[in-house]
Amino acid sequence: MSRIGKLPIDIPDGVEVNISGDNLITVKGKLGELTQQVERNIRVKTEEGKVILERPNEQKKYKALHGLYRALIFNMIKGVSEGFKIEQEVVGVGYKVQARGQVLEMSLGYSHSIYMDLPPEIKVETKTERGKNPTITLTSFDKQLIGQVAAKIRSLRKPEPYKGKGIKYKGEIIRKKAGKAAAQ
Repeated sequence: MSRIGKLPIDIPDGVEVNISGDNLITVKGKLGELTQQVERNIRVKTEEGKVILERPNEQKKYKALHGLYRALIFNMIKGVSEGFKIEQEVVGVGYKVQARGQVLEMSLGYSHSIYMDLPPEIKVETKTERGKNPTITLTSFDKQLIGQVAAKIRSLRKPEPYKGKGIKYKGEIIRKKAGKAAAQ
């Protein structure tokens, strides 16, 4: 059996899991509501406050889908009960970020400012302290969406390997190169 897929998922208090006939799973919690369509051959059932997934046979395809859907449903349940948070740092002289509602305004060393509209499911905060790098904090109940938005923000100015300037995740370590001065 799949090591991930065979683990049951605990349903915390305040979270409601509904499974419709065509394997559409809806998870409701205090932070929001998420839905996920599951492959029709993967059986999903709820028993005694747990979600259990079963696969029809030992084919490689179903082993992979078994673990995948278990992980997706686990992230949905965790998201609607606790939520997810991603922090990013903006490193560079003159680089600035500012949140105005659902619009993120960034000055990243280009000749123009970049404005990014964020989905309504994501809440954004920016913090700029004197002597520290500006930070962007994204919070949401949808792990897939928040990860995609964070990756899009990072792609606007990836950290470069010589000075380390750019947008990086909090705690990410940028391996710096020596440059041509060290070659001599």
